[in-house]
Amino acid sequence: MAASPSQSDGQVLAPSEAESQLSSLVYEISQQVQGAMENMLRTINDIGQNSTGIMEEIEKCKDSAIDRKKALEEEKERFQKAAYTVLDLLNNGD
Repeated sequence: MAASPSQSDGQVLAPSEAESQLSSLVYEISQQVQGAMENMLRTINDIGQNSTGIMEEIEKCKDSAIDRKKALEEEKERFQKAAYTVLDLLNNGD
């Protein structure tokens, strides 16, 4: 038996009409896929831009934390020197 043409509501479609409908369906689907891909590309670009901004902020925070650590270490050294000076004065004051 040969394959029968597509049927809709019991009606046989002419081959050219079936091809036209199939072609139209393929075109619509390709347009939807293209739109979805464009949306994904925009989203990827947005993510890339946001991640660049986030990485810059992380670097700034990292630099700030390093500067703060240096300042705290210097302050610690000053307090230690002051404490040793006071201890020396107290020990020599006997």
